[in-house]
Amino acid sequence: MDEHEEVTDEFEGAKLWWTSESRSPPSQSFSLYPQPDSRRYYRLIFHRRHRDLIVGQYLAHVLREGREVGLRKRQRKLYTNNASKDWSGYKSTHPSTFDTLAMDPGKKRELKDDLIAFRSSKDYYAKIGKAWKRGYLLHGPPGTGKSTMIAAIANFLEYDVYDLELTSVKNNTELRKLFIETTGKSIIVIEDIDCSLDLTGKRKRTKSKKEDEGEKEDKEESKVTLSGLLNFIDGLWSACGGERLIIFTTNHVEKLDPALIRRGRMDKHIEMSYCCFEAFKVLANNYLGIDSHPLFDTIKTLMEEVKMTPADVAENLMPKSVKDDAGSCLEGLIQALEMARGAAAKVDDGSSADETVELE
Repeated sequence: MDEHEEVTDEFEGAKLWWTSESRSPPSQSFSLYPQPDSRRYYRLIFHRRHRDLIVGQYLAHVLREGREVGLRKRQRKLYTNNASKDWSGYKSTHPSTFDTLAMDPGKKRELKDDLIAFRSSKDYYAKIGKAWKRGYLLHGPPGTGKSTMIAAIANFLEYDVYDLELTSVKNNTELRKLFIETTGKSIIVIEDIDCSLDLTGKRKRTKSKKEDEGEKEDKEESKVTLSGLLNFIDGLWSACGGERLIIFTTNHVEKLDPALIRRGRMDKHIEMSYCCFEAFKVLANNYLGIDSHPLFDTIKTLMEEVKMTPADVAENLMPKSVKDDAGSCLEGLIQALEMARGAAAKVDDGSSADETVELE
């Protein structure tokens, strides 16, 4: 508000007037120090019969809304843990949104509803005695959009993202320190968790003598344990901070220890599958700016027969030169789908080149 500007507001039937004013400090005849600046303040005027409503509810409402506006206006950040055992923050500029996310519309709508419910459930979580957090497991083949979905979730909720690289964490104590330093309204991400550390509880690794000697030079091998990670997901330390999502991604969900991904720990399991026709239409609109085309029916038929990731579909839809129009890009996708169908047929017939045997 500018000085002497007046703004009218209304709250539960009560009308209020805000004015911005300033007050100059009393002048001093002589001083060795510079005069202090004038003091700005806001004056609130309302009828005395609304005093209890204004003091008891309205002022708290104004402060709460002010904090929300401040959070929306601030630049969101992407953090990663570094060698100095701290978080390094960078401006988050990823443009992904749910509108541009190539995903089954039903799954997308279900996820958005779940996120909205979580964001507004602070009192509910306190009532049931649980930390205000929620876990998501994103699993599926490479190129199905797991990282893109995380960016879309962050933009939708306006949360910061903490990308945790477990292999850089020396031990459980360091992991605890990193978790404590995360803030509310944030997403803690561990991507490719099946590859981050030996947290599967199943795999056993045998080393050759050469490998063992080579690893003697590595004095900083991570000693983070499965039990240590579980303690921060939903143990005592999980309640340090609130309004946080914890997201794991993996290409091989079958390799993970059941204790790591059980319901209640990872509340929602989301399979990121191959591109369906509805997801293709989102990509066609993103890359080509079209909602329909005579070639769509051919593509729909092929997609019912061929598995192709959204990343591969997007690559084929992207114009390679200024001469490429929507039709040529769609024809390129059809050609790629037909080639994939032919390759799959060869594998089914047992005639793949990988299965040839050479006799000496």
